[in-house]
Amino acid sequence: MTRHQQGFTSLSRREMLQLLACGTATATFLPTSAHAAASFAAGDAELTVVSDGNLVLPAAFIFPDIAEAERNALLAENGLPTDTISPDCNISLLRSGDRLAIFDVGSGPNFMPTAGKLVDNLAEAGIDPAEITDVIFTHAHPDHFWGLTDELDELIFPEATYRMAQVEWDFWRAADTLDNMPEDRKSFVVGAQNRMPLIEERIELFAPGAEVFPGVEAVDTPGHTPGHVSFMVHGGGDPMLIGGDVLSNTVSFARPDWHWGTDQDPALGAQTRKKLLDRLAADKVRLIGFHLPHPGNGMVEAKDGAYRFMPAA
Repeated sequence: MTRHQQGFTSLSRREMLQLLACGTATATFLPTSAHAAASFAAGDAELTVVSDGNLVLPAAFIFPDIAEAERNALLAENGLPTDTISPDCNISLLRSGDRLAIFDVGSGPNFMPTAGKLVDNLAEAGIDPAEITDVIFTHAHPDHFWGLTDELDELIFPEATYRMAQVEWDFWRAADTLDNMPEDRKSFVVGAQNRMPLIEERIELFAPGAEVFPGVEAVDTPGHTPGHVSFMVHGGGDPMLIGGDVLSNTVSFARPDWHWGTDQDPALGAQTRKKLLDRLAADKVRLIGFHLPHPGNGMVEAKDGAYRFMPAA
């Protein structure tokens, strides 16, 4: 058993029974070809959204501090089940000239059986992992980072340069992060710390505001994790934000003050969501949400002091 598989064993026995109490027996699998890819123009570049599959989570995990009746009412109002939800995992790729960037790398084989479909779906979309020149991370949670490697601990994207926000990298690498992490997320730290040495010599660290890829600006969106960033794609046409987990659920548009179950700093996350919603609505920025319904592409509509997500037609 590899060190990465050992991290998953801890997850499957503790967190997959505690956090993800529905278990693999009731998991909702998306076929490999379902939602495999969707492409559209991003200015002079081409953006493709490829599915990594989906997660399976108890609805109570999504907004853990909200009374059940209130949470269920808003979930139902947004067309979501009130027992178990299966959020999509949308991986964005941006092709510009002779470069091809991927934003986050999915779960890989050792997190959850309904996810980790990225490599198969890249093949379905005609994309060879060796083509990827830039791997750019929003943050280092398992469903965004553990897909760095395959079952043999080999890098999936061997030719790429890797980029992560300095604050995010330092947080997961810190000696005290494991001790300070809540018990139900300690395996998140183990998994990140096992994988980070594999890219330590080729990682490029950046601060918010940096251009991480031609025409792509890193936007500070902390709270979900300390160094969580999103990415604004500029140049030609309307701006577009690759949002990571800053807005992880359609309910978050109506209630940005409700925090996601894995938000590291709930108060900061709520503040970030509100500020970002204001900006997305005012500037008419297209959003690609990692966990929004595939391909996660749509606009933020503001009405009577509230917001909602409007999926692209």
